[in-house]
Amino acid sequence: MKITAVTGCEEVAVVYIVDFGEGKLVECVEAVQPPIPREKKWVLLVSTMFGCPVGCMMCDAGGFYQGKLTKDQILAQIDFLVRKRYPDGCIPAGMFKIQFARMGEPALNPAVIEVLQTLPALYPSASLLPSLSTVAPKGCELFLERLIQVKERHYSRGRFQFQFSIHTTDVALRDRIVPVTKWSFEDMAAYGERFFQPGDRKITLNFALAKGNPLEAWVLRRYFDPDKFLVKITPLNPTHRSAEHNLATHINPECHDESDELVQSLREAGYQVIVSIGEVEENRIGSNCGQYVLRHLQAERHVTGGYTYPTSYTESTQG
Repeated sequence: MKITAVTGCEEVAVVYIVDFGEGKLVECVEAVQPPIPREKKWVLLVSTMFGCPVGCMMCDAGGFYQGKLTKDQILAQIDFLVRKRYPDGCIPAGMFKIQFARMGEPALNPAVIEVLQTLPALYPSASLLPSLSTVAPKGCELFLERLIQVKERHYSRGRFQFQFSIHTTDVALRDRIVPVTKWSFEDMAAYGERFFQPGDRKITLNFALAKGNPLEAWVLRRYFDPDKFLVKITPLNPTHRSAEHNLATHINPECHDESDELVQSLREAGYQVIVSIGEVEENRIGSNCGQYVLRHLQAERHVTGGYTYPTSYTESTQG
């Protein structure tokens, strides 16, 4: 694999554009979460597909689908990021988080299961925390069944983070935001009941919430047990796709009030609610969820608040 371009800053996040040959490009990211130092929490984001067949309304990484990465290609991204920072492969961070979230729907790639089975031997650290988010497309059933087995064998007692990305409780609107055939809320809830075991982290219901998009506590309570599911609300990050669809964020990442009526209604319904606002600098770097630097480099216009960092081009070969 070749690193063809780099953008970002060491203090927040660095995005690498990776060439696996034949014009197949992906991105991987290393990041920290200020003010938490790298020694306490270190985050890697890797791609699982060349492009993505889902095409969520706000995601710049959608489209351009050219197939699935192999187990070795996914591991190569992780190994590159690890060895660049820690040449001996020993990660001193209190939390070493690997998110399969840069590009691609991980639940449609069986190689992700193979990677999850391999990671504990490659990085035998109690701090390892894999994180997998899915929109639950139809066709992911076998993958998610195997995920339960892998989680129980390698990542029980809170050492795995699982997330359904939902974005709205309005079913018709959800179909427009995530334009693929996918599991219903009932399907996701039933799976969560089997996935969750005592000591596990709660399953996250993720909402990258656009202004005006419904998030109704009563709808969630019909399906999702607050003892097993939590709600995470994030800003809608600045992307070309969001701009094309005139989507604005419900949460202001520069200044958010925790007394927001929506947040309070969810808490009153019994849910743990995480309002997840990262560093605004990540938007400028292009390392945040839904952002994809390569799409920006190919675009003919700017995005307000996003992708302002310069990109350095290189041709270094890894592995």
